[in-house]
Amino acid sequence: MRLDCPPSVCESGEKYPHRIRYRRLVSNSRSYAEFFVPESESASAARARASELGCTPIGAGAGTALTFLAAAVAAKSAVEIGTGAGVSGLALLAGMTTDGILTSIDVEAENQRAAKQAFAEAGIAAGRTRLINGRALEVLPRLTDAAYDLVFVDAAKGEYGQYITEAVRLLRPGGILVIDNALWHDKVADPTQRDTDTVAIREAGRTVRDDESLVSVMIPLGDGLLAAVKKNP
Repeated sequence: MRLDCPPSVCESGEKYPHRIRYRRLVSNSRSYAEFFVPESESASAARARASELGCTPIGAGAGTALTFLAAAVAAKSAVEIGTGAGVSGLALLAGMTTDGILTSIDVEAENQRAAKQAFAEAGIAAGRTRLINGRALEVLPRLTDAAYDLVFVDAAKGEYGQYITEAVRLLRPGGILVIDNALWHDKVADPTQRDTDTVAIREAGRTVRDDESLVSVMIPLGDGLLAAVKKNP
């Protein structure tokens, strides 16, 4: 049974001829939602550079959600695990306070050079970004506990579980954890998909969902965005 529609619709057989109509409606609605808020020119330019570099950026709709979430908590300090070409960084900075600072970590220096270009083209002051070149699992332990309003995860899928542990430590109460690729090409919802990355993302999602210190929601934009608020103790 598929997990993207009600059982009464998804069960196979001629008894449910409206299944195809429902799935088409879902597809159309998701496409509409994905592009409901137009992407900025600077984000589109950064997306093109990401394609040239071979790194896959966050989807347009998920980027809009990032901006919304950063604005919702009036984020002044955020951590991004996986800089890429700056598409998600632009989304975060657009929602953060005007004096907010984004700390972004990436193992690829070339990606961060592209991100710097994206931020400069968008008119973002250099002092608002702190780009750290290195492995996230070596950098994150050096960051201060409970000092961040938002942590965004979009890096090595096999390390998602470890990123989550670090992110929960870094977040203040009321802060938000956001994980990209939470649906991973529609594979996470399919229990027959057992490749390493899919299993890691599926397990990471369960970890967030079952953590009693977090309140979570799965947002079906882009490739899936899992968000969770850290409760007050």
